[in-house]
Amino acid sequence: FMAIVEPSHVACVVVEPVQGEGGFIPAPARWLQKLRSLCDEHGIVLIADEIQSGFGRTGKLFAIEHTGVVPDLVTTAKSLAAGMPLSAVTGRADIIDAAHPGGLGGTYSGNPLACVAALAAIDQINRPEFLDRAAEIGRRLRTRLEKIQSNHPSVVGDVRGVGSMLAMELVQDPDTKEPSMEAAAAITAETTRRGVITIRAGLYSNCVRFLPPLVISDAELDEALDVVEASVADLVTGAHT
Repeated sequence: FMAIVEPSHVACVVVEPVQGEGGFIPAPARWLQKLRSLCDEHGIVLIADEIQSGFGRTGKLFAIEHTGVVPDLVTTAKSLAAGMPLSAVTGRADIIDAAHPGGLGGTYSGNPLACVAALAAIDQINRPEFLDRAAEIGRRLRTRLEKIQSNHPSVVGDVRGVGSMLAMELVQDPDTKEPSMEAAAAITAETTRRGVITIRAGLYSNCVRFLPPLVISDAELDEALDVVEASVADLVTGAHT
C-alpha cells in the first residue's frame, strides 16, 4: 500500500493458506493474521483459496483453520465433490447475498449430480474420525519424507507443507539450495516407471508433491513411499541417469 496502490483501490486479497503450484509453501500464521488485520483496517475482502488445500488435506477441514484466521470468502473445488466437476464460493452472507437475483450463475452452475456427490463427500470428510485419519496420514507421510531427506541431504533440500499436503524439494547444492528441476523430473519419471505416479510443483518445478487420497491405507502409503525412497536412492547413486 505504501508504494504500489492505495488501499481504497483494492477490492479484495486472494491468498492460498498453503501455496499449491507454488511449491506447497505454508503461509506463516502471523503473516495471515497481520493480513487479516490489514484487510479489516481498510475494508478489504479477504479470500482464502482452498481449492487445493481444503477438505481435510491438511488435517483440518480448511488449511486456514491452522492459523486462527477467518476469511470473508473461501473458494473450493477438487475434493469438494470427490472428483466430480464442482467448485464453490462460500462466505459472509452480506457479501454472497449482495448480488441481485440472477446476478451470479453459469451454464453448469448447480449441476444436480455434482451437488449430490458434494453433499455425500462433505458428510464423510466432516466426520472427526475422517479428519483424524487425514492428520495421521500426514504424520506418517512427513516421517518418511524427512527420513529420505536425512538419508539423502545432497539432493533433498527441504520437506514442507501441512498435514498430508507435503512437498519434497530437490536441490543441486544442499548449502545454496539451488533448485534442481532435473532431479525432480528424474524422480517423477522413475516413480512412474515403477508404478507410482508423482508430479512436480514449485516455481522451478523442482518439488515432488504429495497429496495422497485420504482413504489410503497404511500399507498402500508405505508401498508408494518405498518406491519414492528407492527412486531418490537410485538418483543419488546414478542408477537411472
